[in-house]
Amino acid sequence: MRKFLSLLVVFILSAAMSFAAKMPQEVVDYVNKTVPGTDIRFDGVVILPDGTIYLPLFPSLFSDIKTLNVKQSFPEHKELKDKPDIIIFNNDFVMMKVISDNAGHKTVLHQTTPPIQVRTGLLPQDMLVPSGLIIPENIKGIIGNLKIDTKSEDIIKRTQKESFEEFIDPVKSSANQTVLPQIKDKVIYVTTNYSKNIQVLEPGKVLSTYSLAQKSIPICVKSVNDGEFLLVTSFERPFLDVVSIADSRFIKQIDLSAFPEEILIDEENSVAYVTAPIANTIFVIDLKTMSLIKKIKINGYCEKLKLSDGKIFYSDKMKNEVWVIDTQNMYQLRSLGVFPNVTAIEFINGKVYITSRTRSRIAVIDYETLELMDEYSTVNKPMAMQVYGDTLYVLGAQNNEIQKINTVSNKVVGTISLDTDGFSTVFHRIKGTNLSVIADVKKNKYSIFDLSTGKILRTYEISVPIKDVIITDKVKLFK
Repeated sequence: MRKFLSLLVVFILSAAMSFAAKMPQEVVDYVNKTVPGTDIRFDGVVILPDGTIYLPLFPSLFSDIKTLNVKQSFPEHKELKDKPDIIIFNNDFVMMKVISDNAGHKTVLHQTTPPIQVRTGLLPQDMLVPSGLIIPENIKGIIGNLKIDTKSEDIIKRTQKESFEEFIDPVKSSANQTVLPQIKDKVIYVTTNYSKNIQVLEPGKVLSTYSLAQKSIPICVKSVNDGEFLLVTSFERPFLDVVSIADSRFIKQIDLSAFPEEILIDEENSVAYVTAPIANTIFVIDLKTMSLIKKIKINGYCEKLKLSDGKIFYSDKMKNEVWVIDTQNMYQLRSLGVFPNVTAIEFINGKVYITSRTRSRIAVIDYETLELMDEYSTVNKPMAMQVYGDTLYVLGAQNNEIQKINTVSNKVVGTISLDTDGFSTVFHRIKGTNLSVIADVKKNKYSIFDLSTGKILRTYEISVPIKDVIITDKVKLFK
């Protein structure tokens, strides 16, 4: 009896490993070859380009095969491109299409006698189940311990408008604003210091289309995987929340056992660095699996992160000391010196540029020797910097202006006025373009800035008191 129980435990553990495992590579290759452009989400859900959704069923034990092929389908003799209701591969892996029943409920194909691969398969236990999904009674075993919300309780999309009357002129709500072609097909996310909701706007619109309700007021929001997900840190929450834009739902909550703040994205290596200043830690998140893969212990209360050339620069808020982490050399820490009231850090051509808000100055440090190469006055209250080629742009909040610096000669070559009469603090590159978005937190405006020409292309007014603005690719929403 004891031996039987031991074997049973081993079987259960192996089964748990199977449904928590990644999608088999041979299945991934088949999907990519059969229907190019298909999205295989990190939780295993397969989303075809036209929005068709397939749920994966992992077998308790994969059959040993030489070449993957479709063993059975319903209807018969179909490939994935034909979008059958069920596909069973010869390794016993199953894909089930999400369909609608006569009452419009989401479900999967009901069969009087389901194949054994369906009856004994298991859904990934960390999968985001389509809201309200109904599983037929005779295959309820595929659920395992997976939570299925039947009343759309986890949907975070909010269509009601929020009131920000004290921050805006009501006349502006009907303003007609011409949309630049470069941002016409994008989406805008705006966070505020007054709401838990992330406002979602169409370019040129004054009022938000809808909002995404969060657990607390967001600290930092980043768009990843071509706009498919938002990573969110919030006040007094020890989690990194992952929001699926297509679903308008929390798809995952990564417990960091600390209070995370800033998020830094390394797209080249598909990771995110998330700070927990109070714990002197930076967490490394794998963006392919949306999981914590490493904890980096650091010195000080880190803020003002900048990633460049495999190096993470940050400032210790408590001691005004600037540090660099070499991600390509065992995360080795190195101090660059003490600099008062650091607002931004940039690294270009072997030189580190550090701005001081209170002194309105820029220090230029030789990265190799740590020598002070230069120091000069810049715009009043410099809040952010942006590199483009050999040009460094410095955003000054007090006079709403941008200073243009040639990083080869370290000479100021021009000043650009924002003409918003506000207080601009945010400067973000728009992925895949030569544009940046600049946010004015006082006047509820954002401007589109051309980094190649050094010109403001257009300024837009919105009905939301701005904390931060993200402009990213638009994602098709699920119904």
